[in-house]
Amino acid sequence: MDKQERDSKIELYGRGYDLLKAALAEVPREAWLFKPEPKEWSIYEVLIHLADSESNAALRARKLIVEPGGTLMGYDQDKWANELNYHDQSYEDALETVRLVRKTTYELLKQQPEEVFEHAVKHPEYEEPYTFEQWIDSYSAHIPGHIEQIQNNYKLWRDTQG
Repeated sequence: MDKQERDSKIELYGRGYDLLKAALAEVPREAWLFKPEPKEWSIYEVLIHLADSESNAALRARKLIVEPGGTLMGYDQDKWANELNYHDQSYEDALETVRLVRKTTYELLKQQPEEVFEHAVKHPEYEEPYTFEQWIDSYSAHIPGHIEQIQNNYKLWRDTQG
């Protein structure tokens, strides 16, 4: 990944919260608890997941910056959603967490010298070293991917409303 592509992805990462808020403005609150399938997440659960995932992503970015060669913590996102009772958590707090985590991590990314983006760590889900490029690819696309899921859930909910 060259510097221009990386900077573009970092900018997309920085816009993630605003993109999410714009997408949520299109969805009535009544649709937020709808689950397309029993094992799929509702919009509400997606929001809580984003707070947990983005918090983990922020820690991973900092580990990549400060401790290259170290090991990241893994987690089972479906188990977290079930056992942490995502529907019982505050979506307002989750959105604020996403906003602050994205803002502070985005600012941190923009301050890094070129050589930091060559760092890698051990990720429990990958055999090969997990690179900063992989982190940037994954997390710049994370919120846009969930926006797609939110929009799909909303469409399916609308279809059930007749």
